[in-house]
Amino acid sequence: MQRFIGRDQSRTIAIWLFVTAALVFAMVVVGGITRLTGSGLSITEWKPIMGAVPPMSAADWAEAFEKYRAIPQYEQVNAGMTLGEFKGIFWWEWIHRQLGRLIGFVFAAPFAVFLVLRRMPRRLIWRCAVLLGLGGLQGLIGWWMVSSGLSERVDVAPERLATHLGLALLIFAGLIWTGLEAWNGEEHSRHPVGWSRGAAILLAAVFVQCLLGGLVAGAKAGLVYTDWPMMNGQWLAPVEWGAGGLAFLHDQALVQFNHRIVAYGLLIGGTVYAVQAWRWRLAEGLGMSAFALAAALWLQAALGVVTLINAVPLWLGALHQAGAALVLATATVNLWLVRRSQPRLFMSGPRSTGL
Repeated sequence: MQRFIGRDQSRTIAIWLFVTAALVFAMVVVGGITRLTGSGLSITEWKPIMGAVPPMSAADWAEAFEKYRAIPQYEQVNAGMTLGEFKGIFWWEWIHRQLGRLIGFVFAAPFAVFLVLRRMPRRLIWRCAVLLGLGGLQGLIGWWMVSSGLSERVDVAPERLATHLGLALLIFAGLIWTGLEAWNGEEHSRHPVGWSRGAAILLAAVFVQCLLGGLVAGAKAGLVYTDWPMMNGQWLAPVEWGAGGLAFLHDQALVQFNHRIVAYGLLIGGTVYAVQAWRWRLAEGLGMSAFALAAALWLQAALGVVTLINAVPLWLGALHQAGAALVLATATVNLWLVRRSQPRLFMSGPRSTGL
């Protein structure tokens, strides 16, 4: 393997990035379970180093439980919880934080080794450095999120939860994109502007939908208005506008309604995109990736409806969050393929490749 040459490719670097992406995916799923089980506030301190060690004795467990009993969530939601029940929620949050530490080590240690051995293509160094920085920032945002539920609230602030989820998914997509770059090497082919724009819009819309899903989760909006396609028998969300602009972040009806509307838009946009790909007989795998994205969107929407009408049971809620990450991954790969491919028309027709 050549050293620090701009057009290099490295399968070793790619595998490392894809493994890290898989760990981030697991953390997103565990984070969803942590939220659904109400475990996120069970550890009331942020100790990036010493916090890796769980309570080891009866006295340690009693101390951790006493700290939890001092916050509003215990007093207003879980009053009377036993130590055994506390351990049940504690372990989910501890696993979530341990995954974060593991991801940091799995990314940072090999990154340092690759740099020292000069085994990383120069063009990927700054990208991986940015991803490392975002990973560190994610730890800070995670504590910023948890701290919002330790004094005046019984849960975390929805906008902070959405920010935490959004950054995790941004890192996830960045790892996938950079891994594809490392696996395939540098390329300077010209890409069709229209298709690239359409694929980018779809990816951005999927990301926005994930953020809206975070607001739904944070506001516990999936536990109300569990009928579909209507909401409590109405077509429009029964919004309480007294909160003003904060209604877009906290009102259960409005955040769920927004999540539904963007889902409908994504289904229409993704389907049109896939039909256009078939219509133009695009080569280089673009047609297949377009259909994969459309199929993922439809499956995720169906799963969302099933999850809603069943009032978000744990396994369906976790599966829906995992599905969101997979849709984002599919949209990321689709955009990467569009930007790296030269579509060809297998059948006669107009020359425009725009959407």
